[in-house]
Amino acid sequence: DTYMFTPVNQVRLTNVAIVRLKKKGKRFEIACYKNKVMSWRNKIEKDIDEVLQSHSVFSNVSKGTLAKGKDLQKVFGSTDQTAICKLILATGQLQVSQKERKFEAESKLRDIATTIAEMCINTDNNLPFPVEVIQTAMKDVKFSLKPNRSAKQQALDLIPELKQELPIARAQMRVRVAIPEAKAKDIKKKIEPMVATLEKEDWEFDYEMVARIDPGAYRGIVDAVAAGTRGKGTVDILDCKVQDNVKTLE
Repeated sequence: DTYMFTPVNQVRLTNVAIVRLKKKGKRFEIACYKNKVMSWRNKIEKDIDEVLQSHSVFSNVSKGTLAKGKDLQKVFGSTDQTAICKLILATGQLQVSQKERKFEAESKLRDIATTIAEMCINTDNNLPFPVEVIQTAMKDVKFSLKPNRSAKQQALDLIPELKQELPIARAQMRVRVAIPEAKAKDIKKKIEPMVATLEKEDWEFDYEMVARIDPGAYRGIVDAVAAGTRGKGTVDILDCKVQDNVKTLE
């Protein structure tokens, strides 16, 4: 029971994402599956059939009007529909409805608030903030979303601003660093500036330290130990979110 893609049938189009290209005064559109356009552009999805609902080029997807062959020839110098679809996919504009845009913005704002809640504590009681409290503070500092930056980048930029509204600080990680003795002094010198609090160190055999660090310093410490010991040293996370005298909420 096979059926052709029928763009005239509006029901079949509930899950459609339209990519539009205007060229030489003509409008060309292709019908794609939702969420697949970006994964194709980011080279995550490699199969064009997973992206295109139809290998046809339209002048209007919603009305189901196909582009005229002579227009394709004139504008693209070809009537190879799949090749033109790929070109439109690469350079066209993904049409996003007002409703979708609002939904995406809201979900990104929540991602940013969640990221901050995961990275920070309330310095008055050393407990994490509820996400809703962070969201309210974001409104109070008149935070404006930058659609092209990741939630994590925006969260990191925002934490200092939130200090105007909240007793907030980044929570720290507890790590154990082990380094072969021969390299220990040099590497310790390199990673010391990245350590917030040195809790314990032991020179008995190889060098070992237990320290608290800001989550942002973790990657630098791992890289410094790996480079300095040619992979022989280790950095283990003992606790992802160290909070002083953690209290439990009744």
